Amino acid sequence: MTTRPDLSRFAINQITTRDWTLAQAVDGYARAGVRGIGAWVQYVDDAGTASAARHIRDAGLFVPCLCTTAWVNLADPAAYRAALAENRRRLDMAAEIGAKTLVVVPGGLATGERDLAAARRRVAEALAELLPTARSAGVALGLEPLHPMYAADRSCLSTFAQCLDLCEMLGAGTGIVADLYHCWWDPNFVAGLERAGPDRILTFHLCDWLVPTRDVYQDRGMVGDGVIDIAGYRAMLDRIGYDGPFEIEIFSKLDWWLRDGAETTRIAVERCAPFVPPRPQVKAA
Repeated sequence: MTTRPDLSRFAINQITTRDWTLAQAVDGYARAGVRGIGAWVQYVDDAGTASAARHIRDAGLFVPCLCTTAWVNLADPAAYRAALAENRRRLDMAAEIGAKTLVVVPGGLATGERDLAAARRRVAEALAELLPTARSAGVALGLEPLHPMYAADRSCLSTFAQCLDLCEMLGAGTGIVADLYHCWWDPNFVAGLERAGPDRILTFHLCDWLVPTRDVYQDRGMVGDGVIDIAGYRAMLDRIGYDGPFEIEIFSKLDWWLRDGAETTRIAVERCAPFVPPRPQVKAA
């Protein structure tokens, strides 16, 4: 008799099985023994928020995060206000489906802009405006440092230390989404994890860095196929007492998105299970 691994802390981020609808992902992950789903706004919108929430709840899955915020790095004031309104809607959506975190991907430079410092100030101002809604909804704003190669277009939040500084400035209702693909190269990543401690890390994204990487946006590796010392980071998280979710997130137009979702899910479970410890047991008083 084969014993299934303890996957009580493990989620699959839905983009990993890009072609599955939300309902297909919920059902497929649950069949594989996965206990959580990282949801994406477009899939929840397609399903309808109430229907998505019900399907996730009925399957007994937890939701570590909803991806992602609408970009706020917009120079036009009307567009900026519209982006804030959309992000408030997404915070409400996250609360309705049970997501603990809304992942912050704010955009890079505004069109025609060359002032990166100004873009980063704009992001800080936008997050400060969104915080009251986030706190009221019970959903944390999860700042995800993205690799610096995305600073001009996808996100001007580039390093772990930068995101931690911003979390400390903003206060309660913020935290860090740590993604190995974006952070493994950073010589201050380990120090950042120690500084964040277990309470500020909201979810931890597993994936690998391929050599060569054929597409910097959509060629992430399955766990074990690249050069990241995943076991070392897992041990580091154990040392600091992290007991939150682990979530595999793979963008892969050249490999995993070409496969059947069930195959990707099965292999994700096989590869990730050794790196996902069970939930700590709480001793009875």
